[in-house]
Amino acid sequence: MSQPELSETYACTPSTERGRGILISGDSKSNSILYTNARSVVMMNLQNPLQVSVYGEHAYPATVARFSPNGEWVASADVSGTVRIWGTRNDFVLKKEFRVLSGRIDDLQWSPDGIRIVACGEAKGNSFVRAFMWDSGTNVGEFDGHSRRVLSCAYKPTRPFRIVTCGEDFLVNFYEGPPFRFKQSHRDHSNFVNCVRYSPDGNKFLTVSSDKKGIIFDGKTGEKIGELSSEGGHTGSIYAVSWSTDGKQVLTVSADKSAKVWDISEDNIGKVKKTLISPSSGGIEDMLVGCLWLNDYLVTVSLGGTISIYFASDLDKAPTSFSGHMKNVSSLTILRSNPRVLLSCSYDGLVVKWIQGIGYSGKLQRKENSQIKSLAAAEEEIVTSGFDNKIQRISLHGDQCGDAEAIDIGTQPKDFSIALSSPELVLVSIDSGVVMLRGTKVVSTINLEFTVSASIVSPDGSEAIIGGQDGKLHLYSISGDTLVEEAVLEKHRGAVSVIRYSPDFSMFASGDVNREAVVWDRATRDVKLKNMLYHTARINCLAWSPDSSRIATGSLDTCVIVYEIDQPVSSRNTIKGAHLGGVYGLVFTDEYSLVSSGEDAFIRVWKITPP
Repeated sequence: MSQPELSETYACTPSTERGRGILISGDSKSNSILYTNARSVVMMNLQNPLQVSVYGEHAYPATVARFSPNGEWVASADVSGTVRIWGTRNDFVLKKEFRVLSGRIDDLQWSPDGIRIVACGEAKGNSFVRAFMWDSGTNVGEFDGHSRRVLSCAYKPTRPFRIVTCGEDFLVNFYEGPPFRFKQSHRDHSNFVNCVRYSPDGNKFLTVSSDKKGIIFDGKTGEKIGELSSEGGHTGSIYAVSWSTDGKQVLTVSADKSAKVWDISEDNIGKVKKTLISPSSGGIEDMLVGCLWLNDYLVTVSLGGTISIYFASDLDKAPTSFSGHMKNVSSLTILRSNPRVLLSCSYDGLVVKWIQGIGYSGKLQRKENSQIKSLAAAEEEIVTSGFDNKIQRISLHGDQCGDAEAIDIGTQPKDFSIALSSPELVLVSIDSGVVMLRGTKVVSTINLEFTVSASIVSPDGSEAIIGGQDGKLHLYSISGDTLVEEAVLEKHRGAVSVIRYSPDFSMFASGDVNREAVVWDRATRDVKLKNMLYHTARINCLAWSPDSSRIATGSLDTCVIVYEIDQPVSSRNTIKGAHLGGVYGLVFTDEYSLVSSGEDAFIRVWKITPP
């Protein structure tokens, strides 16, 4: 078995925060965009959103990233005030790293010659802005004049060079250089100034603010020359602005859930040309917080993380929209009726549907948007466990969730399992034992003499395996609504974290927090595959291939390991760094397609080569 290959990546969405804009950037040569989520810097190709690369070397959550003018380098920044400069090729080789500010960096921009970088954000004292040489970190100016966090900065793309900054003190500051010195300040805005951007020719720059206004300035002198019209303008805070390639139009996005294209040509300066309304439910998550005009693409990002792509050549055309998870993807399952359809959930309550080969297929809108711990799919319904002590049975109607029936089990569910052949039976493990559900009724609560850490019920509902904090596996037959203990298996040296039956029901596998997995023969209860001790941290999940010939384990150590059942464990294959922060979900969609999910909010499809 050769090394599994990454075939598809379903990207996380940009991290967003209510009341704040986010800044995404692009490379006009490759039609790729950059955005950040937690410690990941995501590089996505707009022509093929499944073509995604990820840089995950920041030690702290990343905040903003920019391509260099030649597209060969990326400068990315994080909440610690660190800027890392790395190559877009050659495995993202790190060129330089500098501690630029003493706090979070909110924006940065390269000089047009690719020699200098300006960054701004939060800091102690008044050092909210810094410009430096990208190869040495040497300062190239002094940036006085701001008293509060600086939210955005822009570097004039033509000579003579200028830098403009704006922020929470309502000021727009103008600096000449290099070396840069304070020239003048404008207080034309009456609220946070969220974003400033220069036109491609450097003749103008535009600022947008939470006061719902956009102001146009002369790029060379810094003098105000106009405003975006209030007629047909935004009715909420404007969070971001981006110029068209020819510099005659700009795109803005706002908390009023709309994006607008404005005419900035001399004849109609500041007039609304087109209002872009994205198809949405109209909720808070549809506020628009980020935008980018890249060649023919107009990209907007909503508070809920939905990326919409419009085309400048046809603004009347409906946008292409896609989304994903913003938080740790804690659970992953397939629809039994169509294994190429995946459902994933994150603890913030979001359930997303994916189709292998296509990617994002929609969010499942639940009537009660409570947090979710894990989910499983049965025929025509999904079952979820939550942090609210409830198990929910939710009917599925195509892409939508129907009625939900909640069963309060009175304590936090640790794990649950559905008897797939008779899905009315659900076994829920709790600290002190298990709870048995039939339909929407609790039929028994069974206290056990050990602390339960994992459980599984057989597909036909005839038996259960319950793992303990003591590392033992307890095998039970199910008689009516009670459990009858049949055997206790001892092999694990740590708490059992996951148990799964093989699809042909001849085996089961278990994993523990002490990094070991074991495959057992169900009939003889003997160990079938042992010494599976190749992870370096707890095993969070495991999955069987549909033909029961191989097993995959996912761990907190970020790796996935695939074993062939009839081969020695030494012939295993390890996918290193499958998910930054750890692997939390695994499922096979066919014999040679393995899907994983993790703390980085990504979902990845791996192709396994037949032996």
